[in-house]
Amino acid sequence: KIKLLDVVALTVDLPKYNLWQGQVGTVVEILAEGNAYEVEFCDREGRTYESVGLRPDQIMVLQYEPVGMASETEAVPA
Repeated sequence: KIKLLDVVALTVDLPKYNLWQGQVGTVVEILAEGNAYEVEFCDREGRTYESVGLRPDQIMVLQYEPVGMASETEAVPA
């Protein structure tokens, strides 16, 4: 489930907005009861260069922790 402030990447090209698959943005608003999201794209200095409403199938949440792996207590030593 996509949440407010999740870091996401585009899964599609959006040439109308000069945005391309793989570009990273932040969810800044949940729209249409979770059927759309406002995603803000910023440069390295934190300046917003685009903010656009996207459907869930146009973005993927970036994961910083292992997903679906056993916890440390359940992990098998290598």
